[in-house]
Amino acid sequence: MPRMNLSGASAIVTGGASGIGEASARQLAGAGARVVIADLQEQRGAAVAGELGGAFVKCDVSSADDGAAAVAAAGELGPLRVLVNSAGLGRAARTIDRNNRPMDLGVFEFVIKVNLLGSFNMLRLAAAAMAGTEPVDDDGGRGVIINMASVAAFDGQIGQAAYAASKGGIVGMTLPIARDLCACGIRVNTIAPGLIDTPIYGQGEEAEAVKAKLGRSVLFPKRLGAAEELAYMVLDLITNPYMNGEVVRVDAGVRLPPR
Repeated sequence: MPRMNLSGASAIVTGGASGIGEASARQLAGAGARVVIADLQEQRGAAVAGELGGAFVKCDVSSADDGAAAVAAAGELGPLRVLVNSAGLGRAARTIDRNNRPMDLGVFEFVIKVNLLGSFNMLRLAAAAMAGTEPVDDDGGRGVIINMASVAAFDGQIGQAAYAASKGGIVGMTLPIARDLCACGIRVNTIAPGLIDTPIYGQGEEAEAVKAKLGRSVLFPKRLGAAEELAYMVLDLITNPYMNGEVVRVDAGVRLPPR
């Protein structure tokens, strides 16, 4: 059975201006897809899109209008076959602080809005567009959606209640959405990354020291993963036609401690 052919297709990568999203966009472009970078980082996003021969759309993933604009831009490049939901953020806060004051509800709401609601918003819009395309294989396959969760969905640490809840929601919706979309020939899979070296850690000697310390907690290899290594799994889940409804940890065996 041949792997899914992305030549001439379009793909949307949210958060594609940097980190895991950028690495995924580059591999998709290398596989022949025309990529829409959907991100809030205008300068960096436009540069990456230009380099890849794709398009940039300034996109708040929780906005229906912005999401629709990204889907429309993809449709101009070719039939939409792929969505990679890579945009996300974290806000560390304990449920109650050391003075017994409760977490600001707005912090929890914001993380859920971007990570969970934003992922579903982009997913529903992309799926509607994919469903209107012609099948690409004998199975009737029309497209693939890859969501980005986190090992925090399973091993959430102190201060990660909002983040872990948002990523746990992504894990929880993977199978029911795959079941929803099977009639349209759309596959849905989720990746739960471990400790990946992205711009979230910052730059400089202090950041490198933090990353080295974190790397020692990884089972093997004892280092942070590269965004490119995560993107390998993105491409594998997209191109392997028998991968559907799965949540895959890509973490080199790490299990996060409480702190």
